[in-house]
Amino acid sequence: MVALSTGRWAVREARAAIAGSLGLPARPMGTPPPDAEESRGVFVTLVDHPSGRLRGCIGYPLPVLPLEQAIRGAAVASAHEDPRFPSLLPEEFDRIVVEVSILTPPQPIAASDPEGRLASVEVGRDGLIVRARGASGLLLPQVAVDQGWDASEFLDATCEKAGLPFAAWRQASTVVERFRAEVFAEVEPNGPVAPRRGAPSGRSAP
Repeated sequence: MVALSTGRWAVREARAAIAGSLGLPARPMGTPPPDAEESRGVFVTLVDHPSGRLRGCIGYPLPVLPLEQAIRGAAVASAHEDPRFPSLLPEEFDRIVVEVSILTPPQPIAASDPEGRLASVEVGRDGLIVRARGASGLLLPQVAVDQGWDASEFLDATCEKAGLPFAAWRQASTVVERFRAEVFAEVEPNGPVAPRRGAPSGRSAP
């Protein structure tokens, strides 16, 4: 369980890292919480306001870096290295909402048959990773809620993210993993930070 205070710090840390990458002044940061040195998987999502369109989303699926370092790295990468979007411009900084997802380590779904895999995925709780043929794709838990997908559609979309056929998750040779994420987001650009419950929006999938 991630404390709300940690979530608020995480989002502010991400925004400060983006500001620094743009040569803009950042708000003074408080003392990092005790769990800032714990290794965690992290994704930082940037959303245009008020349109709700995705502007960048990159992160670390595995706990390979301390939380503070992972947040800063993912934030800068989301702003400048997401291949789907041009690099964020300074004039966009006050128009983006910053969202941080703090992940649990991925765990393989034991079932290898389609029915068992479907039954193992809980939309709104689980994020998914699909691996096959040397490719992999990841979608965060909130994406399925945003898009109104059921478990089958969520699995299909994760395969598509990996560049695989929709039905690849039905094959026993395909590895399907799930994880959970606690998500914290600004209510508005530079605004208060709150846990995100996954209210539907028109954004594209991170």
